[in-house]
Amino acid sequence: MPHPYSHIPELMNLEAGRGLVRIPVELDVPFTPRVRAIVDTPEFQRLAHISQLGLASKVYPGATHTRFEHALGVFLNSLKYLWQLGRDPRFADVVDSHRAEVLMVSALLHDLGHWPFCHPIEDMDLPELQHHEAFAAEFLKPHRELAQVLRTEWQIDPAEVLDVLEPMTDSQPLRLMRSVLSGPIDIDKMDYLDRDSLHCGVPYGRHFDKQRLMQSLLVNEARDGLALSTKGKTAAELMVFARYVMFSEVYWHHAVRSATAMFARSFFELRNRFDLRAFFEQTESETIRELRHAARGTECEPLTEGVFGPKRRLFKRVIELTHTLHPDLYSQLAGRPYDFLVRVGQRLCESLSSTLGRRLSPVDILIDAPPPHREVEFNVSIFDPKERTYQPLNRVSPVVEALAKTQFDDFVKRVRVFAEPTIAATLSERSTFREELQQAIEVEVGCDK
Repeated sequence: MPHPYSHIPELMNLEAGRGLVRIPVELDVPFTPRVRAIVDTPEFQRLAHISQLGLASKVYPGATHTRFEHALGVFLNSLKYLWQLGRDPRFADVVDSHRAEVLMVSALLHDLGHWPFCHPIEDMDLPELQHHEAFAAEFLKPHRELAQVLRTEWQIDPAEVLDVLEPMTDSQPLRLMRSVLSGPIDIDKMDYLDRDSLHCGVPYGRHFDKQRLMQSLLVNEARDGLALSTKGKTAAELMVFARYVMFSEVYWHHAVRSATAMFARSFFELRNRFDLRAFFEQTESETIRELRHAARGTECEPLTEGVFGPKRRLFKRVIELTHTLHPDLYSQLAGRPYDFLVRVGQRLCESLSSTLGRRLSPVDILIDAPPPHREVEFNVSIFDPKERTYQPLNRVSPVVEALAKTQFDDFVKRVRVFAEPTIAATLSERSTFREELQQAIEVEVGCDK
């Protein structure tokens, strides 16, 4: 019986090994004329000027890879997933050839709406900002070259892609397609864990069996999401652990978070000076130049110059709070709105100015805490062909039960208080600092009532 997607040009090229473009590490991506037509548009080319990990390069110098490279990797994974899942008649019955091509294009364009330093800005959850998935609509408007390419080269309505990226309607096929792109074992994680680990020069995100995981892909019992056969259980456990360690050692590394907190606070203070719609369409270098220019002569200048200026000067840790270390303080700050954290930091600066005998700028103390939204839980079913049953992975795996549910955020994403380098050591040695932090929190909680 022929493969249901064997006539799709990109899958034919993948199997035949022709018409390919090479990306790290030794991955061959089918580059048909219609794929090239998408990649050559200005809307897609801008991704070559946006780094994948933002400020992680301040700690891991090799982490300068771009969303352009990542998008090609996710697109390649979509082809591999479709080749495997197409062997499952239940998948092919739900996702026909046209929907398979929509999924491929959605994979290639999944980061289309990303702007430079997107995640720290989104984590502030400012009311005037939309999320990057919704912002993708800006680049798929009818007058844009990308929208025209989708219609003429792919016979795909841009609205079909947007509906995958930013759900507007609901159906079984769409839920199944979205689970491939954004779910516990999705094509996005499959690429970024490996790619980020490679460019950061660490092993953590590469130590899981991607091939075994892909070979284990099935459709879940409801036919609206992905599942794994029992042979993929160990590979899934290793992927869970890889994700945990990458967050712990890279994405939430204390110095990465210091640089992120400095950037976030400067953007928060200066954002009203920008036309945000135009600001978010800029390249990363243009964004940095505009932010530094806006900060010049303001209290934010040490923040922007410390991160982006000629001399790296990151704020230092004063205290670190976790789910188990000072849990009362942690619970009062984790998941709180960003403007609340800003106000607590400002109150600390005010109160410490008098006790330290020197004026502190309102931005000399920064509080970095997990945002209100939490990471997606690793909720995937394991199919036992002998018993013909589907069981949640966390029920059959103590590793997943420990690492992939709500504990993930609580133990990986710490609350940290950073301070301007000349005062950080003084504050760290201050025996009353926790009490002063508690008092600032209580004052702000009282103001919120």
